[in-house]
Amino acid sequence: MAQNFLSCDRDQDFLLAPSVRDWLPEDHLAWFVIEVVERLDLSAIYVEYRCDGSGRPAHDPAMMVALLVYAYCVGERSSRRVQRRCVEDVAFRVIAANRAPDHSTICRFRQRFAGPLAGLFVQVLAMCERAGMVRVGTVAVDGTKMAANASLGANRTYAAIQAEVQRILDEAEQVDAAEDELFGDARGDELPRPLADARSRRARLDQIQAELEAEHAAREAEHEQRVAERAEHEAKTGKRLGGRRPKPPEQGDLLAARRNVTDPQSRIMNDRGALIQAYNAQAIVGAGRVILAADVTAQANDSHQLDPMLRAARANLATIGHQRPIEQVLADGGYWNHDHIQRVGADGTQVVLPTHDPHRQARKKLPRQGPEAERISALLATPEGRALYRRRAELVEPVFAHTKHTRQITRFTRRGLTAARAEWQLIAATHNLLKLFRHQPQTA
Repeated sequence: MAQNFLSCDRDQDFLLAPSVRDWLPEDHLAWFVIEVVERLDLSAIYVEYRCDGSGRPAHDPAMMVALLVYAYCVGERSSRRVQRRCVEDVAFRVIAANRAPDHSTICRFRQRFAGPLAGLFVQVLAMCERAGMVRVGTVAVDGTKMAANASLGANRTYAAIQAEVQRILDEAEQVDAAEDELFGDARGDELPRPLADARSRRARLDQIQAELEAEHAAREAEHEQRVAERAEHEAKTGKRLGGRRPKPPEQGDLLAARRNVTDPQSRIMNDRGALIQAYNAQAIVGAGRVILAADVTAQANDSHQLDPMLRAARANLATIGHQRPIEQVLADGGYWNHDHIQRVGADGTQVVLPTHDPHRQARKKLPRQGPEAERISALLATPEGRALYRRRAELVEPVFAHTKHTRQITRFTRRGLTAARAEWQLIAATHNLLKLFRHQPQTA
């Protein structure tokens, strides 16, 4: 008896079904993304295109948005790989309507419309609200270190930056002298490409040098203000204040200051014991692990992020028409800031975070002090308080785990704080979109 196999004729007329509707199952994520994008307000993108119909036709912005949203959903952010998958991947071909936008077109679209793409976060959050997924009685806030699109080895000290600027100036002077000798008063050819690159590099170095000098001047001004306030207090009271006198910033602090010449706004941060060039990506998450607000900062420490993140979350909730207030905020010990906790709690919101930090105890520092610390310590001493705080890890940690490990999004693809913030909000929007895709409404 002959063996029986399904036919594999690669010369047949239709290897794929003639209608793209038959290429994917009806419940595929690609169809969901297409339907969602059809309901989004993309007027901020469409308004940037000419209305007279002249010029070379552009790709439909709705298709480009759907393509980028789906790519971020599946963790594909390289414009070159997205272009390749528009040829090789059936889901990408369905979204792109069998077109393959060039990687430069994809990259320029993402860069040009970074703001409107980041604005999709609130629109997707509004869809989650209509689906009954936004529940904010108890929320959790946390941050994660996201690698910047820059090498750790690209950091330079202030002294090294000065030396590099001087080297570029000397090189330009030597080239000018050589051209004067060669061409005299004649113009000659255009400057060589290496020198043009050096000029752009010098502009960046000049900017970094000016920023470092401005920061050092600000520290000096802050020191002088503290000394003046201290002297004024001692003059009024007639008593010398205890403790160490403020130490002025030294010139060596400026010389030792470092900046990254590839992405000057990124910072060297500690990520689980390893130093990386990174940004601090923040998220505040409600029940069901829906992200309510997302932001990026260049500060490695979380102590100044509590109040801004709560204000951003409340603004987003007000925009989507969610009426219930945030009642409790759970955070880790890195968010301790007495003033922020007091401001957040002024409207009745309860902040819960540890007051006993093992790192502080290892450095022989006392536990947190003050009325807020006493209130939180009393709460965490009860079984109900401990059970409440255990929800922090349950709410927010899986969001970062899903983003960085399941979707493999561990590094920003664009440079600069503004670009990183826009990309993080798009990442957060696609996280919520995936939650909406998998949402199972509760039946009575």
